[in-house]
Amino acid sequence: MDTPKTKRPLHFTHVAIIGKYQMPGSRHAVEELAHFLHDQGCDVSLETDTAHNTGLTQYTTLDVPAIGRDCDLALVIGGDGTMLGIGRQLASYGVPLIGINQGRLGFITDIPFDDFRARLHAMLHGAFEEEARTLIAASVWRDGRCVFEATALNDVVVNRGGAASMIELRVEVDGHFVANQRADGLIIATPTGSTAYALSAGGPMLHPAIDGWVMVPIAPHTLSNRPVVLSSRSEIAVEIVSGKDANANFDMQSLTSLLHGDRVVVRRSPHALRLLHPVGWSYFDTLRMKLHWNEGA
Repeated sequence: MDTPKTKRPLHFTHVAIIGKYQMPGSRHAVEELAHFLHDQGCDVSLETDTAHNTGLTQYTTLDVPAIGRDCDLALVIGGDGTMLGIGRQLASYGVPLIGINQGRLGFITDIPFDDFRARLHAMLHGAFEEEARTLIAASVWRDGRCVFEATALNDVVVNRGGAASMIELRVEVDGHFVANQRADGLIIATPTGSTAYALSAGGPMLHPAIDGWVMVPIAPHTLSNRPVVLSSRSEIAVEIVSGKDANANFDMQSLTSLLHGDRVVVRRSPHALRLLHPVGWSYFDTLRMKLHWNEGA
């Protein structure tokens, strides 16, 4: 433990809090965290919607661009969905994020709320491990024009809508034809997203340090159509060849009613999400705990 003579100075002085304010008890959680940060000597700001929906008016409120410009650190209280939403927005500013889990799984919000004091004290004073998570820059092209753009931390999914029939997709990688695939859809996932929808569709888990994407078909017509791991430097294009009501999803952002001939293009984003973890954090510890490995052993 640091003595008064050896105590480290604060590494982060202006900290923003972003909360999942729809959850029961969220006001108490945000308020408790804000008091803790204030007691540590930090300037505390609340993200605008978090402050408005919790009714906590005693702290400075900032919108996302202001957090990106003015804050040294952002603390995200909630689940992975909350982190996905704010992470996409803050990645371009280079602000590091720490996730405090109030959700269910918590693959990227990995500090339990009940344990935040012990973990955050050391991290605020510079004792942390940092990793960078790649993001996808996706676009939809129609008749040579870009009609939609989005950033995704987890995945891009092209799939059929409510129609019972399959869709047919033409897949290209770096301009090279791969195959025409008939399936319910196709997932292109980052290492972060490899433990989400891609995993349930039979894809592999990619360690976050792997510089790649995983391309996973959803219920393919041809059983030899298997998941493929690609370089994240590759450009992937998925063209709608046939089928009804195809749509595209970019994390939680959606574009419905894709037309035949539309092309969904996936590239690596120039930005990365900076995630901070407590010293000693291990990706495999997270997998073992969240996926219940070794239970009954």
